[in-house]
Amino acid sequence: MKNILVRSLVVFIVMSLLNAQLADWTGRFFTQSGVQFGMLSASIIVASLIITVIAWVTVLLFRKSYDTIWKIAVLFEVLYLLMLLLSGTSPFAYFAEASDVHLTNLLLYVNSIGVFLLICLFDLIYSKIIRAKIKN
Repeated sequence: MKNILVRSLVVFIVMSLLNAQLADWTGRFFTQSGVQFGMLSASIIVASLIITVIAWVTVLLFRKSYDTIWKIAVLFEVLYLLMLLLSGTSPFAYFAEASDVHLTNLLLYVNSIGVFLLICLFDLIYSKIIRAKIKN
């Protein structure tokens, strides 16, 4: 029980920090209007920490359902994408009007999916290593 709670907290924090770092790099990519993107990574980290608390309470309540890392990552990803949608960032607005702000919004979604896939890849590699150790 304690192991899954600690593991889920680590996954949530890692995903939060990776999303914030990628948002910072995305904001720095657009150097011509740095004022617009100055607080982007800070707002992402605050929102991610709120999502971390909500997701961790969910794992605490339903700990039997969240027994693997990828299930925990799916929970965080769903909450993160829901937060992006509710905050008004549309991933499709860039295709209607090409601007730096809309491209940044699109890249927030792409970064989030990339972080999710990275965590799933880590889970796959980790589970294969553990299975190999169990066989020996």
